[in-house]
Amino acid sequence: MRRRFSTLRAKTALILVVFLLSACGSKAETPPPSNTEAPTTNTPAATESAPLTGESDGAILSIQENGYAHLFVVNPRLMQKTRITSGAWNDISPALNADGTRLAFASDRNGFWDLYVLDLQTGALRQITNSPQYDSAPSWSPDGQWLAFETFPEGNLDVAIVNVETGETVALTQHPAADYSPAWAPDGRHIAFVSTRGGDSDVWLANLDLVGDERYVNLSESPFAAESAPQWTKDGAKLLWTSSSSQPVAFSGIYVWSADDPERAAYWLGDGELGAWNESADEILAAVNSPNETYLALYDLSGNLLQTSAPLSGRARGMVWGAAQLPAPLPEAFRQAAAETPAALWSPVLAPAGDVPNQRFALAPLGDVQAPFPQLNDLVDESFNALRQRAAQEAGWDVLASLENAFIPLTTRLEPGMSEDWLYTGRAFAVNSLMANAGWMAVLREDIGSQTYWRVYVRCAAQDGSLGEPIHNATWNLSARYDLDPDAYEQGGGYAPAPGGYWIDLTDLAQAYGWKRQPSLPNWRAYYKGARFTAFVNDGGLTWLQAMRQLYPEEALVTPTRVLLPSLTPTPTPTNTPTPRPTRTPRPTFTPRATFTPSATFTPSPTPPATSTPLTVIPED
Repeated sequence: MRRRFSTLRAKTALILVVFLLSACGSKAETPPPSNTEAPTTNTPAATESAPLTGESDGAILSIQENGYAHLFVVNPRLMQKTRITSGAWNDISPALNADGTRLAFASDRNGFWDLYVLDLQTGALRQITNSPQYDSAPSWSPDGQWLAFETFPEGNLDVAIVNVETGETVALTQHPAADYSPAWAPDGRHIAFVSTRGGDSDVWLANLDLVGDERYVNLSESPFAAESAPQWTKDGAKLLWTSSSSQPVAFSGIYVWSADDPERAAYWLGDGELGAWNESADEILAAVNSPNETYLALYDLSGNLLQTSAPLSGRARGMVWGAAQLPAPLPEAFRQAAAETPAALWSPVLAPAGDVPNQRFALAPLGDVQAPFPQLNDLVDESFNALRQRAAQEAGWDVLASLENAFIPLTTRLEPGMSEDWLYTGRAFAVNSLMANAGWMAVLREDIGSQTYWRVYVRCAAQDGSLGEPIHNATWNLSARYDLDPDAYEQGGGYAPAPGGYWIDLTDLAQAYGWKRQPSLPNWRAYYKGARFTAFVNDGGLTWLQAMRQLYPEEALVTPTRVLLPSLTPTPTPTNTPTPRPTRTPRPTFTPRATFTPSATFTPSPTPPATSTPLTVIPED
């Protein structure tokens, strides 16, 4: 089954989304701060309140906040949101039951990932599963008695169903491939889910009335894309899912498939990483990712963009949109969560102003960090240290103790194309890429617009389910370009199956502490270091030049820097060695009882030992 696209409509909507996101995310150039200015921190913006009484046509989202995912009720019209859970844990993958009175979700609040059901009338919470293995992505059966969910027994994702009242669990899939993200159809006899059993991540449909291979049908059938997050309309007439493609022949974003015309391929609706239907199934709320921020967008079924929101506090980890039943007044647990103000994760401690000339900032050393120059700008070193401590806590080992780079002096010449790299500013660092070779780091390719970004995962020390989560999507193997495969060489690598085990998303965690990922250079497919998948930047809203002025005087930036580069291989320096000339030999004389002794010849001095080539002075480009 091949996809059919409405090219004109798709491109028009995509351009409009990119334009709006660029407008929302653009930053005005600001003058460089001085030592006397009040330092900024990463305190999250105050959460806007939305009326949450009576029957609400609000969406419920899981949104990252300070490195944890919490549940929010969002008004899609006003784009207001109110937190209903909080704590030093994660609540993800919300799912409403048919009458909107109960909310199922996954949480690691008790140390392991299990399923919970929240009563929206009373705020009462009940744990449904209780096992060390990862359980997530619940989906209600139409009668509200069962939950389909993804689970991770023996290191492989499978789909199972659990009885909400008794806890009885039944395995739905037991395939060697990964099966996850189930969506129970309103007819009760079909479950859509994502599976890699066809070679890559496609949306499959399971008919519960059949057995064997006849039970399963591939709905998306897209060899160059990875699908995720299927969701049905309330009447079961349509199914949406999201797709991430690395090929120009297919758009990434939200696709809609019609159950009334199953032979017709799904059509592209608009950009988005997650999508959710409204109650009447005539609009779709989507979480749209820019490189380092997430927005909410509202579409109609023709793909027209109705509105967008300001950026969320972090990445969306699930969403559902329906008629949730919320009482008046709200339960006490909801009111407490809504009133909570998240604390700042870090705050800068600056060197005394008298120690730094002309209101510039000092470089602060990074204690016990291995790097060529373990230093960062004094404004961001506390942010790095806080991130390092949090990453060690989440992964179970000190992820950032060894860096490929931190601060790079201006007199150090970097690779071509990196003359204005953020490493010069002291506001960037690069994690150790050797972790990827050792199997402790994995990267996912994400093409946003015309640029390529990377999502970095780090393997957890404990693999018992107490730390991290499984990786769902196929990772990208940058080293595949060296496998003598022409296609992999031209593409700069290739997709690889998702690695087993439990991992933390370092990209999401770094973003919570103000560190952004960087786009790859245009030549990254042919130039390994151009991928820049290890680089993170805390720009503080500054341009590169403004950040450089925080460390260097203006004259150092406008005058070409003379860089001293030693010769890579010392070579002997030739020395003028005098060649002995033949001496004149006098003729013998007939002096009685004596002969003429020839004069001593000139012996050359010993040749001095080879010396290294003198340092070469090369002006900066």
